[in-house]
Amino acid sequence: MTHPSPLEIVRPFLRALEQLDYEAAMIFVADQCEYVNPPPLPTVHGPAGVRGVLEPFFAPTLHNEFKLLREAERGSTVFMERLDRHQLSDRWVELPVTGVFEVQDGKIVYWRDYFDAATILSAWPAG
Repeated sequence: MTHPSPLEIVRPFLRALEQLDYEAAMIFVADQCEYVNPPPLPTVHGPAGVRGVLEPFFAPTLHNEFKLLREAERGSTVFMERLDRHQLSDRWVELPVTGVFEVQDGKIVYWRDYFDAATILSAWPAG
């Protein structure tokens, strides 16, 4: 069975998250996926763990926009430099992010985002 390339998995995954379509996004996440964020954010596993971090975090957003600035694929690994923009009720919050994804058998098995957690947490509404 031939699977789409890793980029062809990661791009629609991010588009679904941009639209806050968690059902569509989680189709791309493997059961054993490890999702790592900078502290103090947790490392979680599997679709339920990923959704459990993202859904409450994105709850105050009216609109998300993930601007893909640079991307590279080597073997099963995808690197994506993004500018994540989140529209809140009173402003836009922007966060430069670089994500590293590992894809196996058409699913994301590892996702690590690199960003300054203090930047986003200081601008985010208290939850």
